[in-house]
Amino acid sequence: MPYCCRCGSPTGNTHRFCAVCGSPQLLDTAILNSDTGISPRTAATLCYVPLIGWVACVVALASAKFRRNRNVRFHAFQGIYLFVAWLLVDWGIGPASYARFWATANFPHYLLAGALKLVLITGWIFMLFKAHQDLPYKLPIVGDLAERSVAEQQN
Repeated sequence: MPYCCRCGSPTGNTHRFCAVCGSPQLLDTAILNSDTGISPRTAATLCYVPLIGWVACVVALASAKFRRNRNVRFHAFQGIYLFVAWLLVDWGIGPASYARFWATANFPHYLLAGALKLVLITGWIFMLFKAHQDLPYKLPIVGDLAERSVAEQQN
């Protein structure tokens, strides 16, 4: 329960003035208007910011506001899976292909990690536009995983 900022008497959450002394109260606008904050469309879009969108994905999945929003949760899971794919390429395939390049001087192996990273960044940017336009789109592999994750969360 909030208290008056001048006299200290108890006031309601939505009272603009103190009932005892009449002084104006500092109100938390989030209490008055539950629609403030980030919109579902913006949350879905932020999940696809390359390399740092995973933070928005975690926040969207942990947020009570988006707990029942299937679209935002789908985009959050898909964004996380894109980031995991990036980590697999960067930490797994990349060093392995570079080591193979130096050992055998086979040029196509050297370009493998770079080409996969280019594909992932293109997917992130493509999904940025799709999510911003509020158009549903499921990427080939990670989209199926995201749909399965959302379905498991809803049950």
